Amino acid sequence: MTTSHYIAGHWVEGQGSDCISVNDPALGQPFAELMAASVTQVDQAVAAARNALPAWKNTSASERAAFLRGFAEQLGQRREALVTLQMRNNGKPRHEAEIDLDDAIATFGYYAEQAEQLPSKNRTVPLAAPGFTARTRLEPVGVVGLIVPWNFPLVTSAWKLAPALAAGCTVVLKPSEVTPLIEQAYGQIADALGLPAGVLNIVNGKAETGAALSNHNGLDKLSFTGSNSVGSQVMRSASAQCRPVTLELGGKSAIVVFEDCDVDQAVEWIVAGISWNAGQMCSATSRLLVQDGIADALLPRLQAALENLRVGNPLTEEVDMGPLTSQAQWLKVASYFATAREEGLQCLAGGHALDREGWFVSPTLYTDVPKDSRLWTEEIFGPVLCARRFATEEQAIAEANDSRFGLVATVCSADLERAERVADALEVGHVWINSVQAVFVETSWGGTKGSGIGRELGPWGLSAYQSVKHVTRCLG
Repeated sequence: MTTSHYIAGHWVEGQGSDCISVNDPALGQPFAELMAASVTQVDQAVAAARNALPAWKNTSASERAAFLRGFAEQLGQRREALVTLQMRNNGKPRHEAEIDLDDAIATFGYYAEQAEQLPSKNRTVPLAAPGFTARTRLEPVGVVGLIVPWNFPLVTSAWKLAPALAAGCTVVLKPSEVTPLIEQAYGQIADALGLPAGVLNIVNGKAETGAALSNHNGLDKLSFTGSNSVGSQVMRSASAQCRPVTLELGGKSAIVVFEDCDVDQAVEWIVAGISWNAGQMCSATSRLLVQDGIADALLPRLQAALENLRVGNPLTEEVDMGPLTSQAQWLKVASYFATAREEGLQCLAGGHALDREGWFVSPTLYTDVPKDSRLWTEEIFGPVLCARRFATEEQAIAEANDSRFGLVATVCSADLERAERVADALEVGHVWINSVQAVFVETSWGGTKGSGIGRELGPWGLSAYQSVKHVTRCLG
């Protein structure tokens, strides 16, 4: 696993000082090692992307679309290997790993279509002043650095890589050191398709590698998905050169359940929102606001549903939820269990790590959690649900919006007019009504407040990698 970096169309050995251990979280044991890229290799990757930019941005939209469709097809051909790797390195149940792969495939297909439409978006601009004509031209922003997280590898990178290539940008991709293997598929596919050397570069590493990339003066843009603490460092790096950034950061999202909702359906939506990927989602709806009239019926059923989730090794068992992906995350979630005990929170389900090998924790439910509790206000990134009751629609909206984050929310109600009204009032980037968290490539992804800057997916994801040029000409 030493040739783990893809630079200028070649696989090369890492020359950095960090050795990256790749773990199976269900066993708590490493199964691969690789050497990180050195700062010099990051320089080489950026230089390769810079050298490739002039030719790549001048390829036709149809040529770029053909490459993107090739990525989608090649991902499909590698299906079983990629699904298995997601299960082994992330601890995802098979059905989740399969959905991740399908998401990545759909993303490349969608941006192939968007690329083909680019010529029609360069158009004449009507002017009120006589004697002049003007036209717009959408151009690639240039060389972009893409830094992606460990909770949805392959997917988050597709959300960035596909629109960047569609726009005509060249890229340097840095995967997470927790899950560095699966993004290598993109380099393998680039080789198979004959993607011009330097258009896609992949460098693996820890904080040193990420800092070398985010501080590099050869980039024209940075796109980062991850924690708020690292995101603020990325933003500082970009600000030194007034470089644009897209940041998709944390969340502490609310799911609001009104008393007219079907109890069994509500339980299904709540469990999905906190247990998918073992709660390791920036979009996890970890704050449950339940109306007084349904709370006594809902909470016992929710307790039973969480306790009945099958938790185990996805490679050897039929499971609903796998382990946490890293030991660091396991220790973090365990620290919140300790905090809950210190705060005297009422625990209806879970509240502890599981006594077995690997990094497993129990699906957890705390009730009547005070608004000043750390568990109510801080992103835990695990299957830990905190519940509070509310009386009125106005109270529900106020408590849902009382957060420094604003990524997503879910509204559950049989009164669709009310559900739409509440959705409009929530200060977030995406709202689901009576649904699990279905994310479609045609819609936008991103948040308000502390949840980030900019949007991914849909046409907004493409525009994030474009600059707008106007050409004005005097007719006299």
